[in-house]
Amino acid sequence: MLQILAEQHDWVAINKPHGLLVHPSSIARDATEFAVQQVRDQIGQYVYPAHRLDRKTAGVLLFAKNKTANAELQGLFRERKVRKIYKAIVRGFLEGSDDIDYALTNEGKTQAAQTHYRAIQQFEIPLKTSQFPTSRYTLVELTPHTGRFHQLRKHLAHIFHPIIGDRPHGCNKQNRFWKSHFQMTTMLLHAEQLAFEWDGKPVHITAEYSTEFQRVLQILGKYSMSEL
Repeated sequence: MLQILAEQHDWVAINKPHGLLVHPSSIARDATEFAVQQVRDQIGQYVYPAHRLDRKTAGVLLFAKNKTANAELQGLFRERKVRKIYKAIVRGFLEGSDDIDYALTNEGKTQAAQTHYRAIQQFEIPLKTSQFPTSRYTLVELTPHTGRFHQLRKHLAHIFHPIIGDRPHGCNKQNRFWKSHFQMTTMLLHAEQLAFEWDGKPVHITAEYSTEFQRVLQILGKYSMSEL
């Protein structure tokens, strides 16, 4: 069963597992299970996805329970009244905090896109990757100000700190390294928090890391540098 993080009369939030599609898609015809169907069966009523998460992204996923709530929730996302916070493990040492302001093109349409990042902790594994004698990584907090397709993945690749396990925007050498040494093939991007106002009251929903994300942090924890 899916983990329900929070539920009210109008909506329900789950902790979506890595690899689960939100709904059927022509770009993933191999999939037979979908979050929208599993939530419907689990709570016994039809639901509407209020937003989207990539198939490879785990974490907070919000569904409306009726059309009116769906329109209102989608309006909150569209008007940027929902605060979204993600965590990711990226290649290399990323330091400090900054905004990535880099327009993205999807299906021939170019749109402005902004993401704020904050480096949390650095790690250095004493194993060679390519021409480098060690392998360096950073745990990063990400706050997207816009919601473009694959925005976080593309933005981090743009600043040369791709998310580990990402395909096709990531680093193939790092992905092979993690598969070879640690049997890890998951993309290390986690939708940790959603915050918004509903019926005049603040709502703050948090999802714990997936089992695989936690395992990677345990591996990296043996090689932790000082927290930033």
